[in-house]
Amino acid sequence: MDDDDAIARSLAGDLDAYEVLVARYSAVAHRTAALLGAGDETEDVVQEAFVKAFRHLAGFRRDSAFRPWLLRIVANETHNLTRSRGRRADLSVRLGREREPYEPEEPEEAAVAAEDRSRLLEAVRRLPERERETVVCRYFLQLSEAETASVLGVRLGTVKSRTFRGLKRLREEVGRELLP
Repeated sequence: MDDDDAIARSLAGDLDAYEVLVARYSAVAHRTAALLGAGDETEDVVQEAFVKAFRHLAGFRRDSAFRPWLLRIVANETHNLTRSRGRRADLSVRLGREREPYEPEEPEEAAVAAEDRSRLLEAVRRLPERERETVVCRYFLQLSEAETASVLGVRLGTVKSRTFRGLKRLREEVGRELLP
């Protein structure tokens, strides 16, 4: 069942159809919340986002993609959480779950690769919130510029300028060899 069918059936009251959407987008919703700073409360943020998405499904524009719409709700819920905490958002990336497709065979190479990832993630954590959100959406979640704009609720030009500034700061901090 594709998204359009699942949405139509959900709107008609079929909870099993909405469960298909939850199963399909749960992993990306969790990654989004965690990378945007939900930390230990990622599960709560995602659950609340799916509940809100269901409540407002009737207002969803059927000519749009469901994924960016849902991720915008996740981003908003995460932003609300981090704002209510009263401190800067903290990225929670579990490197063990996000393995590279190629693992170096030599212990020295593995240590260098782990150190590089750690340096990069620390640098991303220190970015200003708006730049961090944009870099996370573009490079960690691999969203297009248009999807990132939709998720963050900003214009495409804003995504481009925040990405440029964020990558510039990261290059200055960790060097060009680690960045696109």
